Amino acid sequence: MDRSLLKKYAQVAVRVGVNLQPGQPLIINAPVTALEFVRELTEAAYTAGASLVKCDYYDDYQNKLRYLYSEDQYLDLFPNWLSTYMEGYAESGACVISVLAPNPDLLADVDPLKIARANKGKAMGIARYREIFGRGGVSWLGIAVPSVEWAAKVFPELDSLEGVHALWDLIFKINRIDCEDPIASWEKHVETLQEKVDYLNELDIKSLIYTAPGTNLTVDLPAGYLFEGGGCVNTDNDAYYVPNIPTEEVFTAPYKYGVNGTLKATMPLNHNGVLIDDFAFEFKEGKIINFSAEKGYDSLKALIETDEGASYLGEVALVPVSSPIYKSGKIFYNTLFDENASCHFALGRAYPTTIKGGLDVSGKDLETIGGNFSLIHVDFMVGSDSLNVDAVLKNGDKIAIFKKGNWA
Repeated sequence: MDRSLLKKYAQVAVRVGVNLQPGQPLIINAPVTALEFVRELTEAAYTAGASLVKCDYYDDYQNKLRYLYSEDQYLDLFPNWLSTYMEGYAESGACVISVLAPNPDLLADVDPLKIARANKGKAMGIARYREIFGRGGVSWLGIAVPSVEWAAKVFPELDSLEGVHALWDLIFKINRIDCEDPIASWEKHVETLQEKVDYLNELDIKSLIYTAPGTNLTVDLPAGYLFEGGGCVNTDNDAYYVPNIPTEEVFTAPYKYGVNGTLKATMPLNHNGVLIDDFAFEFKEGKIINFSAEKGYDSLKALIETDEGASYLGEVALVPVSSPIYKSGKIFYNTLFDENASCHFALGRAYPTTIKGGLDVSGKDLETIGGNFSLIHVDFMVGSDSLNVDAVLKNGDKIAIFKKGNWA
């Protein structure tokens, strides 16, 4: 690994990702294996004027031990003191960086119902924390570093050390770090995404029609749909931040009850360490009425049954196959990367900022303006070089948006 590139990666995370402002605290959530990168993030944050940097470290294997040995009644537990802590730093205006170092197969031998139960308990425990995020006053970022296990999954032909090096190189390339001025490169990239956002928001779209092998889906949009892409503006301090690195998508919310037809996933979904593959859905009036999966069926079933809103869609995202992630030819078995290789949808909650008036209602009241509310928000990929997407406008005109996986 090139140390200078690691420093640039940290600078992009702090100055582009969360766009930390002088005097803001920074909370970092990171696995214990990411210590080197966390130290670089800490230095970058303090040099940007952070008032305090605190890292909450975790170990995915400890989580697995809980699933294996904890009594079922304790899997629901998410302590109030932890909720209070998280809500406190979110309300104080802290930036939040979540560092991932995935182990895609870690939970393959764990009962999916136990994972689902623990996830639901956590989702209920952090519901108010997510509401604070939903109001747009927290600048946050998801970003990843290699793990040995993840590298082995992406580069199975290499030994462990070569695989980790190869994954670092690919992460740096995909994230525009391996250039003279990564921050300027990101500014240009975000401008390009914003052009797509402006175009789609001016079209006055009634519905999007998706066609591809196994997919024939009509997705109505709410009357006040708003596409977003690249980044967001913090509603408290007006700082523009980019919550996902990498990001190649523009996205909005579908009308909760306006999704009809069949939809086939084109990439595996690794959800909480369990691989769900070769899966498909049938929708009627927004709700999943039938689904299948060759692998991970029980995990997918548990996900859909999390709550009433989990069987509806909360996001529709457009990503061209010209994206550097897709062009790499790799499946990353991690949603942060795979969702930026491919058009995708999300089961569950809609982002309130993607519907006009979304910030003026509570999460549970999103339905009153056409959105969906749920404890979950889980992306899955549907794009390919065979996908076509057409927009039907409110005046009846039909416009091609995607042809063979790319912007038309």
